[in-house]
Amino acid sequence: MVAVTIYDGAETIGGNKIFVDGGRYGYFLDFGRNFKKYGQYFEEFLKARDTRGLHDPLTLELLPRIRVYRDDLLPGDAPPLKRLSVPLVAVIVSHAHLDHCGHIGILDSRIPIVTTPTTAAILKGMQDCGRASLDTCLAYGAPRSRGDDPRYLPSSKATIPFQGREFLLTAPPTEELKGFLAYRPGASGPRARGLCAGACCQYGEHAFPFRVFPFEVDHSIYGACAFVIEDDTTIAYTGDIRFHGRFERETGRFLDRARDASVLIMEGTRAGDPTPGRVSEQDVAEQCRAVVEEAPGLVIADFGPRNFERLESFLEIAVSTGRALVVPAKDCYMLRSIETVDGVCRTGSNLLVYREVGSDDRNERRWETEMTECDEAPCYVDPVEIRNDPARFILCFSFYDMKHLLDIKPDSGTYIYSACEAFNEEMVIDFQRLWTWLCRFDFSVHGFHLDRETYGDDRPRFDPRFHASGHAHPSDLTTIVDRVDPDHLIPVHTERQDWFAEQFENVVLMRDGETRAF
Repeated sequence: MVAVTIYDGAETIGGNKIFVDGGRYGYFLDFGRNFKKYGQYFEEFLKARDTRGLHDPLTLELLPRIRVYRDDLLPGDAPPLKRLSVPLVAVIVSHAHLDHCGHIGILDSRIPIVTTPTTAAILKGMQDCGRASLDTCLAYGAPRSRGDDPRYLPSSKATIPFQGREFLLTAPPTEELKGFLAYRPGASGPRARGLCAGACCQYGEHAFPFRVFPFEVDHSIYGACAFVIEDDTTIAYTGDIRFHGRFERETGRFLDRARDASVLIMEGTRAGDPTPGRVSEQDVAEQCRAVVEEAPGLVIADFGPRNFERLESFLEIAVSTGRALVVPAKDCYMLRSIETVDGVCRTGSNLLVYREVGSDDRNERRWETEMTECDEAPCYVDPVEIRNDPARFILCFSFYDMKHLLDIKPDSGTYIYSACEAFNEEMVIDFQRLWTWLCRFDFSVHGFHLDRETYGDDRPRFDPRFHASGHAHPSDLTTIVDRVDPDHLIPVHTERQDWFAEQFENVVLMRDGETRAF
């Protein structure tokens, strides 16, 4: 018998924190950040205070009040925490989207992270080139100290090194990955804070009281994994999953192994989605290729952060249409992070890095400085070069990169939006601003449209042909349940639990904080 507690993610899309009590031990399935709950209190210019450790999110009940966190992040006036029913032996992370892994950095550093080598590399790359905060310490963290006021937790002295997390990987790590996880940009300086790397090995070398069977599956980020965990009770966990990308066959392998699981915990992001049929990654690539082939000048492609499959599609489009793909430096760094796992070079001659005006001032970008100083430094392109020959380039820019158009100064261009639709009012406002930028520079827009005269309001309308969701279509959710045929089905990562109850038998509907025994 096992007991399952969903601390978060039962009734929202994201924020999964699912605890499994096996009687003598326990483990978490993901430990993500719930952006919807955080958005009720915080936004870009109103954030939780790092110098108060976990006081703010614990007080606002944005984190479960359980004793699993780093002691150095708990100020003297933190809310009281309850102990788990059994010792926590691992956190099993399905993939590197922050709604599934965004809070692993605040966990007790003695708790190992079980995940794929690719996910570990992505987590490390994200932290290296991100802004330092409690929310970004995914692979390593700076210890906090206590001053005379026990409520105040400043960062410790630079003589105390960062502490790396322990990664137990689903496949043997390469020497390159081990070296990458043990390295921190800028750590070689005489006054720089060093990094004490955590252990990194295959999970089979660690003695768990249960058996873990990982299956890399199809999702919108590389390294996504589903798991079958066997003990007295067999649990299958989908993480985020789909069938319409390049790795559909891997998803099928998971379903075969999960057959007849006692408990299936599955995502339901698109449950009840009325969209007929499904758009595949190949469909999106062909649609985008057709637009690029007809585009007379500069092309901008916006497909969201860390969607490496879409990035590779646009790289193929660029090669076939005689253009070069230009990415921000962070994207290049992330591609090189993944290369430490599989050895595949994705930053060849057809991929260039956009040189931001003023980016030579890199006190905050040591990761980029070191990337440019290595033996295989990336090739940069200046905005003046793009202005002089715009038809030679596809720029991978998002809304937050629009400011760089002020340096490129294009006369016109083609913009392809190939990412998710707006799902809250803040995103609607961002699209309104994006539309203003695109109109300012006379861009022809594909993938979304905003026209008050046509629609009667300023809400963006999206063209489904330009984006393939990272999640399973309702018909595929049915396929998953039919093929696994579990004794109990627990839907998570969804706002449509009612859809599951209407479609299937043996559905167990749970709320955040609820525990059920199986």
